[in-house]
Amino acid sequence: MKKGKFLSAITMMAVAVSLFVSCGKGSGDNKPMTLEIYDVAANYQGMQSGWFAKVVKDKFNIELNIIAPQVAGDSIYQLRASTGNLGDIVILEATQFNDCLEAGLIKDISDKIKDCQNIMKFDKQISTFNKALPNNAAGKYYGIPTEMMDTSPTSVTQERIYSLPQLRWDLYNKIGAPQLNNLDDLLNALAEIRKVHPKNDKGDPAYPLCLWPDWDGGDGMIGIANVVQLTTWYGEKIKGSAILKPDGKFYPLTDANGTYYKMLQFLNKGYRMGIVDPDSGTQDWNSVCSKISNGQVDFIWYTWEIGFWNTINRYSDGTAFCFIPVMDQNYYTDSDAYFGSGRVFGVGSKVDAAKYKRIMEFLDWYASPDGAEYQHNGIEGFNYKKLANGKYEQMNDNALMDNLPVPEEFGGGGYSDGNNAINQWIVKSECTNPKTGEIYAPQYWASYKEKNMTQMRKDWEAKYDATDATNWMFKNNKLVVSPSVSVSLPSDDPDISVTRNSVNRAVCDWSWKMIFAKSQAEFDKMWNDMTEEVKGFGFDALYKFDCAKHQLEVDAKAKVK
Repeated sequence: MKKGKFLSAITMMAVAVSLFVSCGKGSGDNKPMTLEIYDVAANYQGMQSGWFAKVVKDKFNIELNIIAPQVAGDSIYQLRASTGNLGDIVILEATQFNDCLEAGLIKDISDKIKDCQNIMKFDKQISTFNKALPNNAAGKYYGIPTEMMDTSPTSVTQERIYSLPQLRWDLYNKIGAPQLNNLDDLLNALAEIRKVHPKNDKGDPAYPLCLWPDWDGGDGMIGIANVVQLTTWYGEKIKGSAILKPDGKFYPLTDANGTYYKMLQFLNKGYRMGIVDPDSGTQDWNSVCSKISNGQVDFIWYTWEIGFWNTINRYSDGTAFCFIPVMDQNYYTDSDAYFGSGRVFGVGSKVDAAKYKRIMEFLDWYASPDGAEYQHNGIEGFNYKKLANGKYEQMNDNALMDNLPVPEEFGGGGYSDGNNAINQWIVKSECTNPKTGEIYAPQYWASYKEKNMTQMRKDWEAKYDATDATNWMFKNNKLVVSPSVSVSLPSDDPDISVTRNSVNRAVCDWSWKMIFAKSQAEFDKMWNDMTEEVKGFGFDALYKFDCAKHQLEVDAKAKVK
């Protein structure tokens, strides 16, 4: 990532001016308006409240009503689509976006998007996506990819990739900081950690492995979400019913020699060792989130989960989570999401002219440095402050974790309660903020790194001879990088859709049973029963379809390399 120099006063003024001249002249005098946002990324349904509600109300005189299929269930999609009005703004998976476009649910935004200066900074990525849409030879604009980057299709900017093994540094050292050569070593280490940390400071039970089922089947995956993410530790990526190997070849998810079996067995072994939270099969993510913040979880695998525990103070006292490598692993990561993360913003086809204008003003602001700061940094004066050198320093870094009360001047309420419920961005947090020349995400700020150079950080760097997790992976040839591409993939026909739903439901049900199997023999019997059942649902046809579908993506990525 190229770091910008300090912006001159003239440049700073130019940036500020650009925010007010792009995509219309603002909405200060416009009447109040509610925008309905159909949002596959949202974990909350209802009216946006709190501090972010105040931001958009003050800037645009709008309120946001979030429609969340993750909360309301998939049936809400069919219900709303059948009326011809999915939402005023829609955020969809790319394949679903294609279907909605063909169904007439998505508006052509070509007439306004080119006036949106902030959005059009990503025109190469946006036009590439739209030109690949079915029946769009004219190159019209319909969608805006989510979380685009300003780097390149092969760059890896993140200091921690999306999924990797992370332990609390104090607990890892308390058990002797053993080298972890494989998953069995990791399980033994987690069992030792459970012995030295059976409860948090309040006396609540703590477990290394804390799972949740409510994300299962999301993002087009087959299988339970927690296992799907763990397969990436061995360089592989689940693509529906198929698993993609680093060499570009596929094999079926039901292969007992594969990574889905391997990581499911890892969790079952953990259960039989007494290190899996007994609530895992029934609790939701919100419950797990609270447990992380309460110090009841000793091992995490999503990078962003550390945001619910790690603070400057915890880096200082050595209790923060950090990457601990398992030596037989090669970690899969998508490169910087140059062409977007796979979801798409669009505008509903039924919006009237006034609402259309306001939506495009809002979306252009959402893609602006000002909008990106609210999304990735929070509130100036509460979450961060400006330094004399023009850069930023974080404040209240526990605001999200502890739902800190927000001053009334900023909207009041709890910080996480009022956080942006859209939960999806146009500008990814690893993009460079032109106001500061630094990446938006606070962990990349010079001020953060200076504060964060604690004894824990020094000890970690000395032990692993690396500056961060990704640096260690590169230096040790432990990273499998998948380039960013923009490809339009075929959607399921009705028969494949029925098969996929049946297979996914069976795989998820059996997987949870296998996690809690009492023995290896019982586990293997369940695996065989699952395999037989999904074959009866038409798994072989689904696998053939998924291989052909994702081969398009594999071929496109091969051209980038």
